[in-house]
Amino acid sequence: MWRGMGSAAGVRRKEGFTLLELVVALAVAAIVAAFALPGYRAQIARGHRADAIAAIYRAAQFIESATPDLEALPAGLAQAPQSGTPVYRLSVSRGEAAGNDYVIEARPVESGPMHDDACGALRLDATGARTNVPPGDAVAPPSGECWRDR
Repeated sequence: MWRGMGSAAGVRRKEGFTLLELVVALAVAAIVAAFALPGYRAQIARGHRADAIAAIYRAAQFIESATPDLEALPAGLAQAPQSGTPVYRLSVSRGEAAGNDYVIEARPVESGPMHDDACGALRLDATGARTNVPPGDAVAPPSGECWRDR
């Protein structure tokens, strides 16, 4: 038996990551993030639009059951999401036809995450027609894309 020489004598022990392993792991994480972030942002935008569409339909139900001379929405129906920080503000206006004609519009809050959304403001009128008004001079995407055929 050899004293003084442990069982690991002459063998180099690895206790961590090498620089190459670390660089490869970071590169893989960067590639995954490059593909995942745009999809994540698009999903968040679709979620905000879905909240606005649900709020528009709630407001339409309220208007249909309220008096015909309604000029403004109550506080609980005037924003989307219903509680918390607003992403969209809802407003109601009279339509061009006589009678109980109305137009409900959900407009993105200027300082909110949807202020530069290509779909812009979402509108629903008393006939059920759904339209969107893009911000500025932008070309509006098809209405079905913004409303997701709801």
